Amino acid sequence: MKSTANTLPYETENLQKQLLDSQSTIVQLQEKIRWYEEQFRLLKQKRFGASSEKNPDQMQLFNEAESILDSLKPEEQGEQEETVSDTRKKPGRKALSPDIPREVVRYELPEAEQVCACGHALHEAGEDKSEQLEIIPATLKVIEHVQVKYACRACETGMTSAPKPAQPIPRSFASASLLAYIIVAKFMDSLPLYRQETIFKRLSIDLSRATLSNWMLKSAELLEPFYDRLHFYLIQQKRVQADETTLNVIQDDRETKSKSYMWLYQSGGHDNQRPVVLYDYQATRAGTHAANFLQGFSGHLQVDGYAGYHALASEHCILVGCMAHARRKFDEALKVLPKASRQNKHGLTQTALRKFARLYAIEKQIKALSTEQRYVIRQEKSKPLMLELKQWCEANVTKTAKEAAIGKAIRYTLNQWDYLVRYLEDGNLQIDNNAAERRIKPFVIGRKNWLFNQTPRGAKASALLYSLVQTAVANNLEPFAYIKYLLTELPKLGRHYEPEALDQFLPWVMTEKIPPLK
Repeated sequence: MKSTANTLPYETENLQKQLLDSQSTIVQLQEKIRWYEEQFRLLKQKRFGASSEKNPDQMQLFNEAESILDSLKPEEQGEQEETVSDTRKKPGRKALSPDIPREVVRYELPEAEQVCACGHALHEAGEDKSEQLEIIPATLKVIEHVQVKYACRACETGMTSAPKPAQPIPRSFASASLLAYIIVAKFMDSLPLYRQETIFKRLSIDLSRATLSNWMLKSAELLEPFYDRLHFYLIQQKRVQADETTLNVIQDDRETKSKSYMWLYQSGGHDNQRPVVLYDYQATRAGTHAANFLQGFSGHLQVDGYAGYHALASEHCILVGCMAHARRKFDEALKVLPKASRQNKHGLTQTALRKFARLYAIEKQIKALSTEQRYVIRQEKSKPLMLELKQWCEANVTKTAKEAAIGKAIRYTLNQWDYLVRYLEDGNLQIDNNAAERRIKPFVIGRKNWLFNQTPRGAKASALLYSLVQTAVANNLEPFAYIKYLLTELPKLGRHYEPEALDQFLPWVMTEKIPPLK
């Protein structure tokens, strides 16, 4: 029989091992609880909090950052007259636009009342003016095309009719203006076709959703060569931004819950004079779709951290990262902190956000400068700040858990670093991809209203029509007038024509024919 003295060391060793295992389990459970708490606070903020990414101390951070530029020489600062002021505009109603037609209604006293109580006649001593906005609901009219027929009484060989201009949809009563109205209502104002059906019904016009949908498909077919021409000019540019978002397409020969994607490509330079915005529907998020769409492109492609774009990286296609996505990770890390920790200005998250604020403050100050001036100032001012940010991330990466929000933010920034710093190489590059996100937002808003596309053909037509509307907006053209002009003039070219024939309709050459966007 073993003695008690001999078994004690073994029992002690087992107990110590169990204690270490328990402590390790406790630490893992505590980290998991912290992760769940972070996710709860983040979801709560997204559900009930403000969507803005502005930091409560943003004004202070930007004021601190703007002091970096105080030492710049006058020639480096350019002829900027813009000043940052904390004074708020006085509240008040904005004046009605002078471009709106006006009808003057004058109110005068009857002659019998233009006599004072003292018996003397009254004379005009001034006027009081006030304005009231009146609206005239949309009105419809029918254009009846009458083609006069001619015949010869002598030979009676046949009849000749006066030609009618080519129409956007042959044998349809839809005019270019009606089609443009429907397109802009859906693809700019996010008004689904079933709501437009109801609106037309109130105007005593019976237009079913099926008819409206068919008109959109026919319009897209007519405008497709022009979309391809815009695609040609986008590929020629040296700076392009890209982004993507989901949509649901019902009849795409896949499971109903399968996600499809709407990709967006647009001009990405600061000083671009020929902006193009193109949407492209694809069934998946595979990076090969972007590679196919941008085939032949040579320059800088600015995107977020999605790995699918990495397939495009080459000596001809240089990927540029998005600083806003890196900053957004830290902004989320701030939102998941408990309220007491959020108020600590010296915390890791708050420190990182101040570093990003300094970079953005410089961009705000140099926005109006030339490409060369932006490049010089970025090299002198932004580059050291970027190096400081990287060193800070490297110093703190081991102090944070991988699954923690702040840990994810730091690791994302370091993983994307080679792409994030590339905006310093070219003064015409943007610091982030926010411009592309703003362009894809109209589609996201519209998706909330119409929820899904019925078929891939409809999704492709939507992509094309969204492209033309947003390209018009990017070129400061009134979308309705521009789309109406295209639908009126393109049918006149006939079925067969060279792509160069479409150059006369490019948005940047139409500024004299199409009114500006107000």
